[in-house]
Amino acid sequence: MDTLLIKGGLIHDAVNETPYIADILAVDGKITKIQPDISPEEGTKVVDAKGLYIYPGLVDAHSHIGLDGYGIGFEGSDFNEMNDILTPHLRAIDAINPMDVTLNQAALGGVTSVATGPGSSNVLGGTFTAIKLNGLRIDNMIIKDKVAMKCAFGENPKRCYKDKNNFSRMSTAAKLREMLFQAMEYRDKLTSAGDDLSKKPAFNMKLEALLPVLNREIPLKAHAHRADDIFTAIRIAKEFKVKLTIEHCTEGHLIVEELAKENIPVAVGPSLGHATKYELRNKSFTTPGILAKAGLSVSIITDSPVIPQQYLAMCAGLAIKSGMEPFEALKAITINPARHIGIEERVGTLEIGKDADIVLADGEIFESLTNVVKTFIDGNLVEASLNTH
Repeated sequence: MDTLLIKGGLIHDAVNETPYIADILAVDGKITKIQPDISPEEGTKVVDAKGLYIYPGLVDAHSHIGLDGYGIGFEGSDFNEMNDILTPHLRAIDAINPMDVTLNQAALGGVTSVATGPGSSNVLGGTFTAIKLNGLRIDNMIIKDKVAMKCAFGENPKRCYKDKNNFSRMSTAAKLREMLFQAMEYRDKLTSAGDDLSKKPAFNMKLEALLPVLNREIPLKAHAHRADDIFTAIRIAKEFKVKLTIEHCTEGHLIVEELAKENIPVAVGPSLGHATKYELRNKSFTTPGILAKAGLSVSIITDSPVIPQQYLAMCAGLAIKSGMEPFEALKAITINPARHIGIEERVGTLEIGKDADIVLADGEIFESLTNVVKTFIDGNLVEASLNTH
């Protein structure tokens, strides 16, 4: 039995707004007790956290970490497939490199779980997966294999395929609808055929990949910056009665009343840096706070590598500086993204029964001068890898 006891830290559990001092006991990677003055049994690894701040492992709902290698260029870039605008059958797990240095950098910065997957060059890009940021083999790092189906609106699919087959937003929407209609027909034929192999349609890997979307097992994960693209994503999701999350939501603050009516989870970011294209002109760190005040479930994201993954907490701090309530900002990098990607039963808060993903810091985690002192994933201390800078 592997037992970890963290004693005497100031706990910010992402459940209670007011932090409190207590001990955390974890057995075999799961939290079993949170209370003051827990006495260690023989063989327990004890960590003195007096004077430190304790947080749940941070969670990013939208990243490309592991699919876009650090300092590698084309050879390490696997997050966009540029030969086909419709690739729902692609799976992030087939391209994530667990040994890329960015995963270890992120974990040392307090980020323990992410949803990572295809980029936004394609109208349909493939499935995101949720992983822990430690390990050598992706199969052993998966929290949930398929968390969402990536789709994209706006400038990216237009730009990437303008000389091929996608010059306008109308074309983007039409291509997505066509694939969803084909997948519905494919599903209906499968259902009608039952166990009669002779009546089943020919296997189609792309359409097969869309069945979990149509069956509402996973949402469409819609890359949408501009307000009209956000509304197009919502319109299509309603037409096909599928689940939806809005990713980036750059102009969300301009349409906050409408988004509040829809009550769709939103992942906001990356908000740091220059507006590199037209649809980013209105990006702002005020957006997550405005949306949270309207009652939406808001996640703050890095879109790593756009913002290095380890600076997720810093992004939340900048949102606080721009008006977001600190507790809402904490939830936006812990429990909200965990819910956004469907892994909230395991991570996102410090509660009994959840994974022992625990971060110890020497100050408020949002502050730029704060250092992450220790990160535990499943109760195991994260060590710096040999190639981590």
